Amino acid sequence: MTIVRWANPYRDVLALQNRMNSLFQDFSRSTDGDNEPLAAAGFVPPVDIYEDEHKVLLKLEIPGIKQEDLDVRMENNTLSVKGERSFQSEGKEENFHRVERRYGSFYRAFTVPNTVDAGSVKADYDAGILTIELTKKPESKPKQIKVNVGTTKQINNQQAAPETAKTA
Repeated sequence: MTIVRWANPYRDVLALQNRMNSLFQDFSRSTDGDNEPLAAAGFVPPVDIYEDEHKVLLKLEIPGIKQEDLDVRMENNTLSVKGERSFQSEGKEENFHRVERRYGSFYRAFTVPNTVDAGSVKADYDAGILTIELTKKPESKPKQIKVNVGTTKQINNQQAAPETAKTA
């Protein structure tokens, strides 16, 4: 009797799911909103968005892109980031065993809240990470309100003494 070793079905399902996700990403993207499909080699860089009481911070992961190939714009409460990563072949294509990195154009757009000062947008690119800082307007920052304790009350335009504890 021959022993037959079964392949891990979960690994195959995960590989199929990753490939299907990749296909859907390729066909669901469009360029700057014109509903024109991107080239199949396009990609969507991942982004982390943080917020605190002073600013909103976006970090896009876009390694291998030159600074001159990036376009960051703020227009009508929309922050848009466009760029392109070109495939640079160092040899003949038939020598490649695997190409997993994504190449081509990308476009990301983010609706910016009204609390952000559109004139104070800063962008830095270092080690493949594009960091965009959006400073909040001063009037949108939280304000501490002082609570007074034990002050006198005004009742019917008459000043009343603070209430004291009654002793038995």
